[in-house]
Amino acid sequence: MISLVSDMTDRKGRHAHGWLFFDAECALCRRIARWLARPMHRRGMALAPLQDPRVGALLGLTRAELLREIRYVTTDGTQTAGADAVLAVLREIWWAQPIVWMSALPGALPSMRAAYRWISRHSRCPSHRYLGTEIARGCD
Repeated sequence: MISLVSDMTDRKGRHAHGWLFFDAECALCRRIARWLARPMHRRGMALAPLQDPRVGALLGLTRAELLREIRYVTTDGTQTAGADAVLAVLREIWWAQPIVWMSALPGALPSMRAAYRWISRHSRCPSHRYLGTEIARGCD
């Protein structure tokens, strides 16, 4: 696997200590990425679209696997996806701690994962055509 540390750096040449890869074709994903961009940047994390041609090689995933859910990858190569990726990012942001604490309650994490999967299945983004779904009507 290609090293995230060697290939994925910011414009000043510094290495990010974590990357959130999101679906750039999805309006909801873009809004979430814009919302998280500043707090992530302040904490040494970065954002990149899943559609970047290097991402599949970096993560060792096919295009269909990539577009199934967002991914968070640390510089040591640890990958999380979906609701777990969101929580990994939120653990780094002080004002998001109540959400992280709620995820530790009995039944909360499975519920968060189910909610993420439901939102993902019912989104209307073009990337779903790669997942073999009928949902290819486009995003806002």
